[in-house]
Amino acid sequence: MARCTSVLLSLPISSFTVIAMYRPTTKANSASAALNKWLKVHVSRDVVVHSLRHAMRDRLRAVECPAEVIDQIGGWSRKGVGESYGKGYQVEQLWRWMAKAVG
Repeated sequence: MARCTSVLLSLPISSFTVIAMYRPTTKANSASAALNKWLKVHVSRDVVVHSLRHAMRDRLRAVECPAEVIDQIGGWSRKGVGESYGKGYQVEQLWRWMAKAVG
């Protein structure tokens, strides 16, 4: 996990726009498969996206990150209608919480 987070945090924020390529026309499984292939090449054959999402959620909780931010980072949907309004947090804000969680 430590190697993976250091690789991810060394990437510029613009690298994470790759996620947008998979929405809304591509199924989540296709995006996950593509990211798992990338992880195997650049991080480790033992790391998969699913385990990273759960580990990141635990780390974000540990630094008292707001639940709404955690859900946006992890791609989890919120239950309330009002939470679906707006564009959400800016990438820079999400990045700061992620850096705090792994720093």
